[in-house]
Parts: sequence; C-alpha cells; structure tokens
Amino acid sequence: MLSIKEMRNRLPKEFMEFLYEKYTPIKVDQILLGMTSERYTTLRVNTLKYDIQSLMRYFKEKNIKFERVPWYNEALIIKNANEKQIQKLDIYEKGYIYLQSLSSMVPPLALNPKEGEKVLDLTAAPGSKTTELAALMNNKGYILANELDKIRYERLKYNVEAQGTKIVEVINGRGEKIGEQYPEYFDKVLLDTPCSGEGRFIVNSVATYRDWSPKKVKELSKLQKKLFESSYKALKPNGIMVYSTCTLNLEENEYILDWALKNFNIKLIDIDLNIKDAQPGFNENIDKIINKSIRLLPSKDTEGFFVAKLKK
Repeated sequence: MLSIKEMRNRLPKEFMEFLYEKYTPIKVDQILLGMTSERYTTLRVNTLKYDIQSLMRYFKEKNIKFERVPWYNEALIIKNANEKQIQKLDIYEKGYIYLQSLSSMVPPLALNPKEGEKVLDLTAAPGSKTTELAALMNNKGYILANELDKIRYERLKYNVEAQGTKIVEVINGRGEKIGEQYPEYFDKVLLDTPCSGEGRFIVNSVATYRDWSPKKVKELSKLQKKLFESSYKALKPNGIMVYSTCTLNLEENEYILDWALKNFNIKLIDIDLNIKDAQPGFNENIDKIINKSIRLLPSKDTEGFFVAKLKK
C-alpha cells in the first residue's frame, strides 16, 4: 500500500493545497485513505420490481454478506462480492437492483419527490438518480430526464427501460435551454451537475485526475451557473431544487450557492437525512446559511459528494 507521502505526491498539487487549507492533517490523511482503498459494492433495490426483504433473503441464500444503510431502507452495502460478480446474478439482469454509490443515492432522497409531481433531472445520464426518482414516486407522475451527450443519452434510455420506469421521458438536449423551454413547469428539479470529480479521485488511477486543473474547475463553475439558472427558470414558485456535485472544491459547491442566493429568489433549506458522516458546507466569508448544505468525504463506503436543497 502507498504511504501518505506517496499519495500526496501523486495527486494534483493545487488539490492537495485545498485539502490542507480546509481540513486538519489527520482528516486529510483519512480522505487520502478513502481515495486509495477499494470501496465496497453498494446498491439499491428497485422497488418498482422487487422489495428489500426479498433481496436480503436472496443474498442470504447466495451467501452474499451485506449491511443495511441506516439512512436509506432500500440500500445495501455488499461485503464479499464485487460489481462484476453482482452483475452475473439474475436479479441484476431482471433490473431488480441498481448498482450505485451511496453518495449518489443522496440527492434524490434529499429532493424527496412525491407521486403525481412533475420532476426535472437536468443532467441525467447514466440514469441512477433518474430511476431512483421514479421508484420514490412509485411510477406515478412525470420525470423529464435530459442528457446532452448522445452516447450517454442512449445509456440513459437503456437504464430507464431496464428498470421498468413508466413515467420518464428521455431527451437529448442542452440543459442550459430547458428553463426557457419549460418555464416554471416543474414541482422539483434535480441538478446533479457536471463537475471536476474530485470526490471520485482514486490515487492509483491516474485517469481519475489526469484532466483535473484549476482552469477546468473555473470553466465548469461557469457551466454550473448556466445550468443553475436554467433549473431555476424551469422550477415553479415554491418548488424544490437539489444541487449536487461529486467534487470537493468550494468554486463548484459553496461559491455556486453563494452566487445563487445573491442572484435568484431562492433560499437554502435543511436536508432532512440523518447521515452520520455528513459534514455541513463551509461558510467562511460567505452566507452563513450555506452550512445547511452537506459534504460527504471519500471513504470505504462513500465517494466525495456535495448536496444542497433550495426552495424558490
């Protein structure tokens, strides 16, 4: 296994400087360890086709060890099987389960869509959150799932169909335009925005951080603002929006919220999920209310993630 010093030297210098600026050395070491260890396989049951009790019985019969997730009844942490092994099971083929990181399950839960609502998933591929939203809504209502990239759009369509969702319309378009096309149309909006992906860095995999740079972070923050404005326009008055990223820096997270609070008639509200390891967002030198957002740090169970809930 790599030493902490070797881990520091492998990751981008500016990224490491940010970690040491914001966290204690002990916490940085924990984050780095979370970026080296192989994460447990995690999944959720697709309640449109199956249920958690049947799934647990199935795994016991197959001698697959698992743990429940305290904050999400439909999710499991698999202890003795990897994703490839799970993908060989008939329940995977039938769409009874969805392999998904625990962190990625948080934004749909925070949005908490209800049956009969109109929901927008602005940057939806590959469909993990879209299909989770549909399950939370019991296949009753309407979800517009948008994806810009043509190949990812096809993958999104496939996953939506495989999971048995009946309420999802999948479109291939620019997220920046949706707000003008659907003004004040949606009860709820999920904006899991394209980001620099720092929460998914794996020290041993250069591919996960090869393209990272401060310049790219700045470029992405400009795109995130455009997508946020589009989401805001598409949201009904009193509607709820969840903004999330799988990155750790402030430019793509807290600073986006600070900008949004200053430019739109919107307020941050509490995320009513009791996630033990979640930390409040940073709020030094910006609006104190921003600590209503939450951060999940890389660990054996979770990828790094940022989630905020807002009301128009």
